[in-house]
Amino acid sequence: MRHARRRLVVAAATIASISLLTAGCADETATESASSEPAPVETPAPEPEPDPAPEPEPDDGFPLVDYEVYGRTLTLESRPERIVSLSPSSTEGLFAIGAGPQVVAVDEYSDFPAEAPTTDLSGFTPNVEAIVAYDPDLVVVSYDPGDLVASLEATGVPVLILDAAVDVDGALAQLGVLGTVTGNTDTATDVIRTLEDRIDAAVAAVPQLAETPTYFHLVDTTLFTVTSDTFIGSVYGLFGLENVADPADPDGEAFGYPQLSAEFLVDADPDLVFLAGTDPDTFAGLPGLGGLRAVGDGNVFPLPPDVPSRWGPRIVEFVEAVGAAVTELAGAEADAA
Repeated sequence: MRHARRRLVVAAATIASISLLTAGCADETATESASSEPAPVETPAPEPEPDPAPEPEPDDGFPLVDYEVYGRTLTLESRPERIVSLSPSSTEGLFAIGAGPQVVAVDEYSDFPAEAPTTDLSGFTPNVEAIVAYDPDLVVVSYDPGDLVASLEATGVPVLILDAAVDVDGALAQLGVLGTVTGNTDTATDVIRTLEDRIDAAVAAVPQLAETPTYFHLVDTTLFTVTSDTFIGSVYGLFGLENVADPADPDGEAFGYPQLSAEFLVDADPDLVFLAGTDPDTFAGLPGLGGLRAVGDGNVFPLPPDVPSRWGPRIVEFVEAVGAAVTELAGAEADAA
């Protein structure tokens, strides 16, 4: 029995030795094979690129909800692309701030700039059906004749009312409003800044005078004029000029637009005369006015047509024209001294 167990142990040991020898030969063969052939290079799988970040939506200020202008509120769901303007001043402002491509129609008196789409639409006696036919998404007016605003809004058309500006600052502020409601805020800001700089420069360039000059602004040949309480009067106020027409409308009953008599004007005898749409020879030929001191001294100045009566961006031309006239008067006084 003991001999049998010994034979089993020897046999097991022999089998184990053979197994180890076989495994060693396999490892050696694998090693030789590995040394004779280059090991394959594993190329890592490319990492997936992250999805591109979505482009941010442009912040154009819309929807514009309950935007308050002159006591009214305006709501626009999106940037208006079909604007109808029934105000020459607003038409000029819209084109100045870059909203021209959004304007599809303007009233019969909106004759500037040349590219404005002038139509026979009337801002004084507007026809609602004619306006709606242009499929506007915004209508701009300077006042509300009859029930125009209510009629347009009843058809779902938003209306912006920009009343006549009362002074230069108000005119510039309206450009800012137009920029906001049309999505052209940045351009409007740049335009306003440029106009402010030009206006400041025009006022600063005028030399100091020993006495405050007086002036008369002619609206038409029937001697209608303006007082200092009007938008036009505010421009002259930038230069500290004295308006000879102020005593003609002390209570504002003429709303700042009194009609003078030739006798009144002769008695006032202003230093400067400014003409809106009339040439100096025509003015000098009006009964009794040829003897005015301003006529004799050559201090009668025609202004750019239509510019004084519009509170749009061309206001700067009005300011510069007045500044040039006052400078010329100062130069004449200096030469005479």
